[in-house]
Amino acid sequence: MRCAACGQENPDGFRFCGNCGAPLAEAPAPRELRKTVTVVFCDLTGSTALGDSTDPEALRTRMLAYYEQMRAILERHGGTVEKFIGDAVMAVFGVPVAHEDDALRAVRAAWEMRAAVPGLGLAARIGVNTGEVVTGDGDTLVTGDAVNVAARLEQAAAPGEVLIGAETRRLVRDAVAVEPVTIDAKGKGEVAAFRLGDLDPEAAAIARRFDLPLVGRRVELGQLRQAFERAVHQRRCHLFTLLGPAGVGKSRLVDEFLGTVDAEVVEGRCLDYGEGITYWPVIAILKQLGERAEKTLRVVVDGGTMPNEVPWTVRTLLEEVAQDRPLVVVFDDIQWGEDTFLDLVDHVADLSRGAPILLLCVARPELLDKRPGWGGGKLNAATILLEPLGTDECLELIGIHGGVDDAVRDRILAAAGGNPLFVEEMVALVHEDGSVGIPSTVQALLQARIDQLAGDERSVIERGAVEGEIFHRGAVAELARPADVDPQLVGLVRKELIHPTRATLAGDQAFRFRHLLIRDAAYDALPKSTRAELHERFAEWLEVHGRELVELDEIVGYHLERAARYHDELGRPRADLAERAGRSLAAAARRAAAREDIAGALKLLTRAIALLPDGTPDWEAAYLDRVAILLSAAHDDLEPALAALETRPEARLRMQARIVRAMIALNAAGDRSGEAATVARDATPFFEALGDHRGLAAAAELEATLGWLRCNAADTAAAASRFMEHAALAGVIQFTGRSNIVRFGPLLNGPFTPAEMRAAVADLPADALPRVVVESTIAEREGRLDEALAAVERSAARLTELGVRAMVPAPLTSRALILRRMGRLTEAVQAHEEVLALERALGLTSYLSTGLIDYAETRYDHGDLDGAERLAVEGEHLGGEGDVVNFSKGRSVRARVEADRGNDEAAVELARSACEHAFRTDFPGEHGRAHETLAHVHQRAARIPEARAELGAALATWERYGWAFDADRVRALLAEL
Repeated sequence: MRCAACGQENPDGFRFCGNCGAPLAEAPAPRELRKTVTVVFCDLTGSTALGDSTDPEALRTRMLAYYEQMRAILERHGGTVEKFIGDAVMAVFGVPVAHEDDALRAVRAAWEMRAAVPGLGLAARIGVNTGEVVTGDGDTLVTGDAVNVAARLEQAAAPGEVLIGAETRRLVRDAVAVEPVTIDAKGKGEVAAFRLGDLDPEAAAIARRFDLPLVGRRVELGQLRQAFERAVHQRRCHLFTLLGPAGVGKSRLVDEFLGTVDAEVVEGRCLDYGEGITYWPVIAILKQLGERAEKTLRVVVDGGTMPNEVPWTVRTLLEEVAQDRPLVVVFDDIQWGEDTFLDLVDHVADLSRGAPILLLCVARPELLDKRPGWGGGKLNAATILLEPLGTDECLELIGIHGGVDDAVRDRILAAAGGNPLFVEEMVALVHEDGSVGIPSTVQALLQARIDQLAGDERSVIERGAVEGEIFHRGAVAELARPADVDPQLVGLVRKELIHPTRATLAGDQAFRFRHLLIRDAAYDALPKSTRAELHERFAEWLEVHGRELVELDEIVGYHLERAARYHDELGRPRADLAERAGRSLAAAARRAAAREDIAGALKLLTRAIALLPDGTPDWEAAYLDRVAILLSAAHDDLEPALAALETRPEARLRMQARIVRAMIALNAAGDRSGEAATVARDATPFFEALGDHRGLAAAAELEATLGWLRCNAADTAAAASRFMEHAALAGVIQFTGRSNIVRFGPLLNGPFTPAEMRAAVADLPADALPRVVVESTIAEREGRLDEALAAVERSAARLTELGVRAMVPAPLTSRALILRRMGRLTEAVQAHEEVLALERALGLTSYLSTGLIDYAETRYDHGDLDGAERLAVEGEHLGGEGDVVNFSKGRSVRARVEADRGNDEAAVELARSACEHAFRTDFPGEHGRAHETLAHVHQRAARIPEARAELGAALATWERYGWAFDADRVRALLAEL
């Protein structure tokens, strides 16, 4: 047991540290983790026959040598031998701590094992596979399908052969030569595999391309060049440290710099594993210096005879080499360097004189954990942090690597967070198999970074990941327990894993993951059982601390939904969690619908319905809300949703389905069948008996729609009022789709003055669509036609964007009518044709009939008498029997046509019929139009007094209800008479 005070290891059972006497806290029980590892299986072949022909003692000696040598190879490459099973060896790379090159280490080990086994007089076959497993924190035991596949690969391999899995091959693709094969794995069918042919022991797992243009980094490149120039000018050593997280482009920047300097360059890299690695990078540079470094190399390898002899000898050599030509010494990955090596670098930087040497050290931010004062206090030292690329630079990088479509590009930009490696690997993955997930190369790198965190830091970053890309200190403190998480948050910021950002919750601190992929890697490491617990706890915390959030229900619902899903996947369903999640999502959907976010509301309701128990009141409410929105949006999913509702055992749900069918019929054919009226009469007493306000709201909406199609504004308004009353009592969505029509349609067409119209919408926001429509209608009537035209065009665009297709024809029709009033008849004709095409596409037959007659009026004004007559007749025929406006408007057009042709008798008959139908409505616009039509017929027949009388009646109507534009027009007609 390790002492927390002094770090001394103590035997199990000690209660106090044997070194410092401090109490020893019992280690917490290992927690489970999900992680990606690489598994190696090695099994001897022919061992049974060998046992039959070999003396037992000799066989034992040989087998012990086999076990010892395999273990030594595996552990030298960083693997953990989990077990020996008979002749088989199983090892895991990535536990207890993951490394970004675990797959490459495993393949290197397998390569070396294959070469070593024949020297023991044995033959073996080896399988290597990478995949996700579950393991204990600090434990080596792993479980998961990746282990089974590794075993199947080993069983399918021939003696002396190494087979690697597809994911392993992806991770080591630039270091190996392989031959694809397909194996028949027991219990799995065909599995893709690769026969290992050759391996480059010096190659990196993924070779970065340095032959492409450098993107960005001009400032940093200039700083490097200035440091080199100072070293040359001052003839002294300068220490330049380049910090940055993995993949940010440190190596690419260094390569660009080295290609531009006139100097001798030597390079060494620190290793994070292996034997005798203290001076590994120093030995590398000494070998590159050749014969000049032979003496120094012997001192480094064998050790000096005096204190500090090794750093002194190395410094002296570097100074001698730099006398002839400036020297650049590059030490990469020094965050993995041993303290003794870092002391050597310090020694050279502090004491070297009289020679132009640039010590260029490249490291990840973790170096500052090991050496917080690195480079501090030195006048000849500089340290810079390489920041992520900007958006424009990432776009340039994507283009250099072959480009992707816009949607994929946006996902890559969001996930990569400006990290060039992440961008490159994600683009490569898209080109390879079309997916936009986390490339295994990046996943391995991020998992390694997270595994190297201290336990408390890891716990904090994982709990932050549960909240999301942006998380709050308060939430982490609640989930981490203990609540003192500030030191860990500071450490994570210093390591460039997170950074402070603006808080969403008042009075709290917030942090954002440097890359979305870091968040995903931290989250993915959590077992599903832990994720479920943390999502539930976070939702409960947020319900208390996030009450000011507009999206509270949606966020809480999401986290409860995640918790419920994970319980389901683990075979431990939690119905209570699912129900809570469903209720929250349904509430969020109603708010989304109220703000006209139709697409968002439908998605939320679909999720809610899937979570809520079938047949419960909450389920019914969510299902009916979804049907209502689908109806208002004329959505393609309405029919299957309605068909399912019609088969329900509950009579109230089947009655709701009847109402929806009646609404669809009204949209398609007006009131021709009378079925809608029958349903309305049946539905109201049915739901009254049940005390069902939701049902009464649906019935009232149907009645309002009937009143509207029958052109009776008063009846429509009364039914709309009942709808709103019952909808409020039931808590259902009130202002979507047809609800707007039945509430505001009467206002736009009924007997109301501009002042009354404005008062009716005064409670709505200035930019609310109904208020905009009312104001544009008033503007049209008052003659402000340009203003009215701009308003209806904005309304049409907004409805299209919202996806409320069934409502789009209304503002488009207003646009056509305004263009006609403005005398822009050619544009008006085109606008009418667009409206008719849309109404036909949506199956809005009842609106199509009126649209045809509106078009007929424009064709008449355009001088096309035959076309106007044909359109009017078609519109009248298509409309329902109760749609009296169609007959009023249609016969008005036909009466004018007959009068212009000189058919006085037919014209009078049609005009009087138009008046009869117009006065069956309470629409002032129809009354005034009918009077004007009859005046036109009288004028054509030279009955001037009668024409004056009708125009006078029309003028009185226009003036009474504030139709100033039409009043002025009629006054002009009277003046002409």
